[in-house]
Amino acid sequence: MSATPLPQRKKVTLHTLRQKKTRGEPITMLTAYDYPTALAIDRAGIDSILVGDSLGMVVLGYDNTLPVTMEAMLHHCKAVARGAKTPHLIGDMPFMSYQVSTLEAVRNAGRFLQEAGMDAVKLEGGRDVAGAIEAIVAAGIPVMGHLGLTPQSVHKLGGYKTQGKTAQAARQLIEDAHILEESGCYGLVLEAVPDRVAELISHRLHIPTIGIGAGAGCDGQVLVTHDLLGLFDRFTPRFVKKYANLHAQMNTAFTDYSADVQQHQFPGPEHSHSISDDEFRELLEVLEAERV
Repeated sequence: MSATPLPQRKKVTLHTLRQKKTRGEPITMLTAYDYPTALAIDRAGIDSILVGDSLGMVVLGYDNTLPVTMEAMLHHCKAVARGAKTPHLIGDMPFMSYQVSTLEAVRNAGRFLQEAGMDAVKLEGGRDVAGAIEAIVAAGIPVMGHLGLTPQSVHKLGGYKTQGKTAQAARQLIEDAHILEESGCYGLVLEAVPDRVAELISHRLHIPTIGIGAGAGCDGQVLVTHDLLGLFDRFTPRFVKKYANLHAQMNTAFTDYSADVQQHQFPGPEHSHSISDDEFRELLEVLEAERV
């Protein structure tokens, strides 16, 4: 009996996300960095995929996101675009791809759409990147902002710490959020921000907010997929809910495989290709004749 085909979904667009905020429907977002993960996320009905520069840590093994290059981002974005056809796709602009000049920021942002099949880009920062955002949006490229804990500024922030914990710092976050909205951002990621501050920002903005470690008051939520699946074993942020522990399952599978090979339990006949007795007998006869 054939499997029931999945219902066809419509492509998630900026209009879709705005409608969800208006109706109070939570927006779902996950990260992806390769074809099979993107395909699985698409089939799960997730609204949006962020190809995050977090790939530097969870895929490439760096200590932070700073070493990630444009070429690396474009490479992974292309793979995700091949796997996910329905979700809204966002490419994360890596460190130094938009800070040097407005012209370079626009050119690099355009590459995410033109070469890598993304629907939008994401930039980190507040009022300091407003000019770059305005120029990118003016070029017809949708931009999602990112405030709070901005990993590309980890050295400036003094580590991975919650942002906006004082009244003054929270007020600046709110001001920056309004500046990003006025600069043309269609949405905003709020990372590691106190829940009540994030909820306040969400209520004040007309654009959707996506929280990660920012409480339930945002318009949507995003997690790094490797954290959600328990694939990244170095550390787990406190705001992550693990829905699986695949790293442990992988370790068990690899250990079992090694043991089977060493004990001659794998491969078995069921894992091997065969040749008929007659053909093999003929082969041996030919080889024997060649020896003579």
